[in-house]
Amino acid sequence: MCAVYDNRAARRNNSSSSSVFIIAAAEGSERNRRKEKERICGHRPSMATQTTASCTGSTLLQPISEIINLPVDQVNFVACQLFALLMAVWFRIYLHPSKTSPFIRHVVATLLGFYLALFCFGWYSLHFLVQSGLSYSVMVFAGLEHMHKYCFIVTLGYLLLCQITRVYVFDYGMYSADFTGPMMVITQKITSLAFEIHDGLTKREGQLTPSQKYLAISRMPSLLEYLSYNCNFMGILAGPTCSYNDYMAFIEGTCYQPRHQENANGKENGKYKQSEPSPKNDVIAKLCTCAISLAIYLSLCQLLPVEHSIDDDFVSSTPFHLQVIYLYLAMLALRPKYYFVWTLADAINNAAGFGFNGYNKDGSPRWDLISNLRILDIEFATSFKMFLDNWNIQTALWLKRVCYERCHINPMAATFLLSALWHGVYPGYYLTFLTGIAMTMAARAVRHNIRPYFLVSDSYKRIYHIITWAWTQVAISYTVAPFVLLAVGPSLKFYRSWYYCLHLLCLLVVLALPVKSRRRQAKEQEDGTQKDSLQDNQTDHNNSTDNNCNKKDKAT
Repeated sequence: MCAVYDNRAARRNNSSSSSVFIIAAAEGSERNRRKEKERICGHRPSMATQTTASCTGSTLLQPISEIINLPVDQVNFVACQLFALLMAVWFRIYLHPSKTSPFIRHVVATLLGFYLALFCFGWYSLHFLVQSGLSYSVMVFAGLEHMHKYCFIVTLGYLLLCQITRVYVFDYGMYSADFTGPMMVITQKITSLAFEIHDGLTKREGQLTPSQKYLAISRMPSLLEYLSYNCNFMGILAGPTCSYNDYMAFIEGTCYQPRHQENANGKENGKYKQSEPSPKNDVIAKLCTCAISLAIYLSLCQLLPVEHSIDDDFVSSTPFHLQVIYLYLAMLALRPKYYFVWTLADAINNAAGFGFNGYNKDGSPRWDLISNLRILDIEFATSFKMFLDNWNIQTALWLKRVCYERCHINPMAATFLLSALWHGVYPGYYLTFLTGIAMTMAARAVRHNIRPYFLVSDSYKRIYHIITWAWTQVAISYTVAPFVLLAVGPSLKFYRSWYYCLHLLCLLVVLALPVKSRRRQAKEQEDGTQKDSLQDNQTDHNNSTDNNCNKKDKAT
C-alpha cells in the first residue's frame, strides 16, 4: 500500500498547469483574489511575476523565469536538478571510491545537498537540519528499546507541524516551492534508519524477516554519515528514499558486490559477472523517458484539467459514461508529470553510480534499486494492488517496513492512515485514502472469489484482464480525484456527481464476497501445517507401535 499520488507535485490549479514542477498547493482564497485582480486590472499577470515576491529561494534565475513565463521557484528546481545531474557524473568519475575516502565522499555529497536546498528554499531549508538534529538526538540519548518509536513520533510530528503552519497559518500569497516536499523524503529516511538500528541492536536474527536482516544496522551512524544519508545532493530535492545500508555500500564502493538473496540472480558469479558496470545506457534511457513524459504532459495538461470534471455545465450536459472517460483521460494526462520528476531523480542517482541492483539474465546490469515507478506496469495494471505496487515504489516499501509488517491491529488501515498523515493536512488526502481502503478490500474480495472462474482457459484469462484493467483505471481515477481537488467541497461535489457509486459498489462487494485477511489465512495455513505434521508424527508412532507388537507376536 502506498500513496497513490505524491503531494509534492499534486498541489496546483489551472493557472499553473503548464508546469511539471509545482510542489506547493494554492489556497482557494488566493485564487479568488487573483481573479478579482484580473477583473479589475483587465489583464492577467505572468506566472513568473506571480511568484517573484513569494519565492523563498534564490532570484538569480529571475530573468530566465520571465523569458519562459514560469515561476522562478520552479525554474530553480529544474536548474538544481540539472546541476545535480552534472555533479553526479563528476562525483562518480573524480570522487570514485578507488580515488578518495568515504569521508571525502560524505562531505562533498552533504555540502552539495545543502547548497541545492538553500538555492531552492532559502532559510526554510533550515527545517531539514532541525528535523534531522532532533531525530539524531533521540537516537543517541533515548534507550534502544523504544528509540525507534520516539524517533518516529518526533520526526513525523515535526513534519506535520511544518505542513500545518505552511497551509493554515502562513499565507504565502502566491505559489512557492514547498519545503515540506524534501522533508517528506527525509522523514522516510530517518524513521527507516531508526527501525533498522532497533532491529540490528536489540533483536536476534530469528526474530527478523530476511529483508529486515539485510536492512538491520549493527552500529550507530556518525553525525556526518547521518547527514550525508539524509541530505545528499542526489536526493535532497526529489528523493527517492533508499536504505542506509545501500547508501553506505555506494559511498564505500562495495555496491557492486553480489546483492542479498532477495534480489540476487544466478548470473552474478557466472561469465556475465563484471567488476563495475557503467550506468551510461540506463541514464540516457531515463533521460529520454523524461523528455517524452514532459512533452506529453505539456501537450495535454491544459486540455484536460481534472477540475473540469466538477463543472456544473459539464456534469449536467455530459452523459455519465463520457464523464467516466474524461476523468480517466484527465488522470492519464496528469501522470507524466510524476514520471518526469521521479525518473529524473533516478537518473541523477544512477549517474553518480548509485542504484545498481545486480544483472539481468542476459548479463546486462540493472539500475533499478531505488527506482520509484514502472510506467508500463502502471498504465496496464489489472488490479488496484498492482497499480499501487508500481507507483511511488520506495514510499510503498517504507510504509510496508515501518507500519504494515509491524502493526498487529488492522495493518492495512494503519498503513493508509500513515500514508495520509505523511502526505499532509489537506482534507482531500484523507478522503482519498479512506476510499482506498474500501477499494482495496473490494479488490481482494473479487480476486479471491471471482478470479478462479476465469483461469480455466486463455480466452477467459484475456477477458478477465481486459475487464480488470478497465475497472482498475476507473477505480484509481475515482479514488485519486479528491487528492487533486484537495478541499472537502470540491471533493464531495465530485463524488455526488458520481452518486457515490463506487463507494456503494465496494460496500456491496465486501458484504457479499467476504474474504479472510492475509494474516488470518497465513495463520490458518500454518496451523494446518502443524496439525498435519502432528498427524503424521502420530501415524508414524502408531505404525512403529504396530510393528513392535507384530514382532512380539511373531517371537511368541
